[in-house]
This record gives sequence, structure tokens and C-alpha cells, in this order.
Amino acid sequence: MKITEREFFKEVTLRISSSLDIEEALTSTLDCLRQFVPADAMGLHYFDAERRCIYPVALVAWEGSVSLWDESTSEIPVDDEFLRLVQEREAKRLPVDVFNRAESLPEPILRCFPQLASCSTIGLTLNIKGEPVGGLSVSAEGRDRYTEAHAALLGSVRDPIALATSNARRYAELEHLKDLLAEDNRALSKDIARITGTEVIGADFGLREVMEMVRRVAPSLSPALLLGETGTGKEVVATAIHMASPRRDGPMIRMQCGAIPETLLDSELFGHEKGAFTGASERKRGRFERADGGTLFLDEIGELSPEAQVKLLRVLQEKQFERVGGTQTLTANVRVIAATHRDLEQMVRNGRFREDLWYRLNVLPIRIPPLRLRRDDIPSLVQHFVERKAQEMNLAEIPRISTESFARLKDYDWPGNVRELQNVVERALILSRGDRLIIPALGSRTAGSRATVETPTTIPTMDEAIADHIRLVLEHTGGRIAGRGGAADLLGMHPSTLRFRMKKLGVGLSHARRSLA
Repeated sequence: MKITEREFFKEVTLRISSSLDIEEALTSTLDCLRQFVPADAMGLHYFDAERRCIYPVALVAWEGSVSLWDESTSEIPVDDEFLRLVQEREAKRLPVDVFNRAESLPEPILRCFPQLASCSTIGLTLNIKGEPVGGLSVSAEGRDRYTEAHAALLGSVRDPIALATSNARRYAELEHLKDLLAEDNRALSKDIARITGTEVIGADFGLREVMEMVRRVAPSLSPALLLGETGTGKEVVATAIHMASPRRDGPMIRMQCGAIPETLLDSELFGHEKGAFTGASERKRGRFERADGGTLFLDEIGELSPEAQVKLLRVLQEKQFERVGGTQTLTANVRVIAATHRDLEQMVRNGRFREDLWYRLNVLPIRIPPLRLRRDDIPSLVQHFVERKAQEMNLAEIPRISTESFARLKDYDWPGNVRELQNVVERALILSRGDRLIIPALGSRTAGSRATVETPTTIPTMDEAIADHIRLVLEHTGGRIAGRGGAADLLGMHPSTLRFRMKKLGVGLSHARRSLA
């Protein structure tokens, strides 16, 4: 069949680029080549000069022909003589070779491809930007099957085949990395499930009722509301719900509502378009978009502004929202788990929280008891924190804690709950030497001292109680907020979050500073 070089180039380029599966593309190309040149088999190889190896990319043969290639070979080592031959032929611009007989094959090539001795072969050296990337071998059974015209025709498609070889290698590497990432994600999910899902500390004792609720709530797609004091482990319970739900393979996105300035809250929740406001240099996906197909955990939801509450209610009801500065309506399949230490019912009565949003969130409420009401969990929690922190600190041995120390820990009120206990254990590990864990002073607020405290005539609001607790901690630290042993450290909060909370509750540093005088 007569064909122009241009038509041949177009047809082969279309065939070699027809599929991301290079073996499928090469099979289609062989089918095309057989119409114009003798071709019983084709071999595409990638050349790695640094590793001094040739790697088969794809090997295909015409049906019914004798196999000319060993498809079990994963790599072919090359020697210095082979490398010199490739460099010399590239320097002389001899990209196409015709080997019609065994005696015409250079010795280095025959050592690498001994099967070529029994057939006629045209070899193409493939390069990109002057660097050899591999080679293509077209073979036919018998001797003297190829002419210089055949070689010229195949030489015209050298560049698209070189690009296909390079793309096939990159695609294979991406697929390999994708498989590794999927494997890592599966392992990470198992670790998370083990640590936070099936091994919630206290699940068999003080948190038994909570974990029973988790098991009931998890299969549902309705919002869940976690109630409890600061530091009781609401995020751990939220993670347990996510890992026990049908959405376990999806993302779990977290947001601390009280730590984000009100002006940025909409952008964080719903995202923004490029140019939506000063500093919005590019489009950004919000937490709802990122949590699509998974779970969004909104911690301290009582801190949301009235405007943000309205938008959140719309997303919960209609599963629709717009980015800040955008006009396109987006959808997200997200399960919301909210948490707060505030009395939302009282906030609804005071007009500080939307009633309709409260009813929408309060479908499946779970109340997490404070640590002082589940003192039997303290030994297990301490052991867990000691083992985990000792591993993080690369300690040679895990310190032991005495029965007397356990008694002291169980007798303390733990106003900061589990988070405070974790900080105390970490501080003890830093201060301790040897195999004994030395528990630092815990203050005067103990279970025994509560009996001598008179019942107040008026019960403070939640905000007043939190403000008083912050003042107490500030007094204890001498007004120091940040740093190890500061108020934020003791409360288990970020310093900026604590300052934001102090400003909101009207807590100043004057009282703590006066106490130092």
C-alpha cells in the first residue's frame, strides 16, 4: 500500500496516543504498522543511564507469530560499551538501525537482546531534548526483511513514540504513587480507628453510656450534638462516631468555631472566590466542600455569629451554599457533628442562638460527663498518656506511677478535665527522672474540699463560670498566658483562642497581676 510520510506520521501518532495503557496503544500501533512494513513484534523500552538498565515498557506480538521477547524480564543491565554505543550513535544523529542478520548486530546490543539474532529488526533510539529515554524495536521473522525505505518510514515517527514512552513511564509512576497513597490511607484509617474509635479510654467504665450512644448514632446521617465541659474529649467522641459510620472512608474536617475571627468565618466554612476581598488572591474551598462525602466537626458551635448560624441552617436543610464573592450554588453531602460546652437552650431563650438551628442540631445529643464524675477512668487514662508521651519523647523506659500518686490524681477535681490530666502527665514525664513518675502539685481544688464549700445562693451562668475559671488559672500563672505552664497550656487551649475568649467574656489581667504584689 502506498502512503505518504505525512499520512503515516498522522496515523501512527494517533495510534500510539490512543490510550493511557501503553500496551494497548502499542498493540494498535503494531496493527497499523503491519500495513506498511513487515512487523511480527514490537518492543518499547525505557533507558535509565543512571541505573545502567533498560526496562521493558511494553512488548506486543502479532497473533500467531513466534514470540521474540522474554516478557518475564523486568530489567536488562547494560555495560559501558553499550552506553558508549548509544552516545556515539546519538552524536552522529543515527537514530534508526537496520539489522537484517545476526552478524550485523553490534556485540553490546546482541548481549542485551540475544533474541534479535533470529530475526530482522529495525531499532529506533528515542530521545527528548537530546537525552536518550529509550528505544523501539520492530521485528519480523526471517532475514533481510527490511529496506532503507522501511527505516526512513519508521524514523519519521520517532518523536511521538518517544513522547509516548516518557508519558507511559510518568503515568506508571503516578499509578504506583497512587497505590502507595491508598495503602498509607488504609493503614492510617486503621490506626485512627484503633486509637480513637475502638479504643476510647473509658469506653467500658465512665464512658460506657456515651459509647453506647455512639454505636446508635453512627449509622445515621443526621447531625449529632456533643455536650460537655471543656476538655472532656468531645473531639475524640466525634472521631469515634465518624470512624463507626458509613462515611469512615471519607474525610473528617475539623473547625474550632471560637478560634476564627467573625470576619473570616464565612470564608472558612464556605470558601471564597478569587478577588472576593482584600487578600483573596485565589479561589479557596471551604470546610463544607472539603468534607464532601465525609464529616464536618464544628467545635464550640455556640461561638458562631447569628449570620453564620443562618447560613449553617441553610446548608443543613438544603445542602446548598455559595462561596464568598461567588454566585454559583454548590452542594455538599456532609454530616455535621457539633460540640459545645455552652448551655444552648439558655442561649436560645436569651436570643443568642437560633431556635430552628438548635432543633436541627439537637436530633442526636450526647452528653459527655466530666472527669470528676468518672474517676475510675483516671488510671487507664494516665497509663495511656504515659505510654504515648514516653514514645513521643523517646524515653528508654516507661516510668511507673505509685498507688499513692493514683490516689492523689483520683482525689483531684480536674476542672480542665481530660485535657488537664494529659498536660499534668506530660509535665510529670518532663520533670521525672528514672523509672518513677513524679506527679507535680495539683492545687487545692480536691474532691475532699468540696464538702466544706457552702452551696451558693445563686447559680452562675455558664459564661460567668468560665470567666471565673479563667481568672483562677490566670491568678495561678501570675497572668502569664502563653508558654509552657501558662494559662493556655493549663487550659489546653491555643493562646490566641484564650485571648479571644478573655476579650469576649471581659476577663482582664489586672486581678492576676495584683495577686503578685
